Amino acid sequence: MQLVVLAGGVGGARFVRGLRALVRRDRPGAAITVIANTGDDLWLAGLRVTPDLDSLMYALAGVNDEERGWGRAGETERVSAELTAYGVGWPWFTLGDLDLGTHIARTSLLKDGLPLSAVVERLTTRWPLGVRLLPATDDEVETHVRTAEGTMHFEEWWVRTRAALPALGFEQRGVERATAAPGVPEAILGADVVLIAPSNPVVSIGTILGIPGVREALEATSAPVVGLSPVIGGAVVRGMGDACLSAIGVATDAAAVARHYGARSAGGLLDGWLVDTVDEDAVEGLTAAGIATRAVPLRMTDDDATAAMAQAALDLAASR
Repeated sequence: MQLVVLAGGVGGARFVRGLRALVRRDRPGAAITVIANTGDDLWLAGLRVTPDLDSLMYALAGVNDEERGWGRAGETERVSAELTAYGVGWPWFTLGDLDLGTHIARTSLLKDGLPLSAVVERLTTRWPLGVRLLPATDDEVETHVRTAEGTMHFEEWWVRTRAALPALGFEQRGVERATAAPGVPEAILGADVVLIAPSNPVVSIGTILGIPGVREALEATSAPVVGLSPVIGGAVVRGMGDACLSAIGVATDAAAVARHYGARSAGGLLDGWLVDTVDEDAVEGLTAAGIATRAVPLRMTDDDATAAMAQAALDLAASR
């Protein structure tokens, strides 16, 4: 069985880790391909930083900081302190020393002429991730946020302002010139099931879908496409995703996010959708709208709970 997951950073990493646990336990012949958002990527202090790819790699390798949810465990920050002393980089965007090693290695390989997908393959050989990790594109596509105080990179809006400045809109710079990374369309077209992780619908999944070639592959694939809601009981599970949703006129509501993606039968994305049990009242309306919907527990409290979510998604896919 070929499983493909579209995912963002921390939430996507937790979901993929649970899916991997399910596959290892119950479906040892299944293969997982993860297509990761690259819209958060940026150049900083001369280094190419890829936050979502790194969150996925570290979490699957078991070397991530579980308490913070991002970065490496056991970090020190001496190099970042030195950069701040020199007035280089963003003092509020602290990169740990181990993490900087990843960024230096990536930048070196990119400057040697390797595309990002080849760099990711090279870096991930260090650990047995149990999945194939692909960037959505090899091209530089960076998300910027329009605010009343000007336009800034998404990471500045997210980390420095904590999304407190109302977003007036999002720009995926370079997206019109980008193409899907090698292996991305092929993975989607060859999938048995495509899963949309409970990641930010606007700046994570939305950016992936905006890469030319990705949506077209999703429209053409024979695989059922099933998503899991990142909103439970009217609140985002993690982060400030509600600020992103409100900026594009979508309510912070499990049913509203499903309708934002749309029913595949009506030109949208989804064949199926999972909501949490507290949002069970959304099931009937979404199903009537062409999106087969079930209510199951969606709190990713641990790998077992997340594996149960993944199993529910595969069960829904099998019923299509």
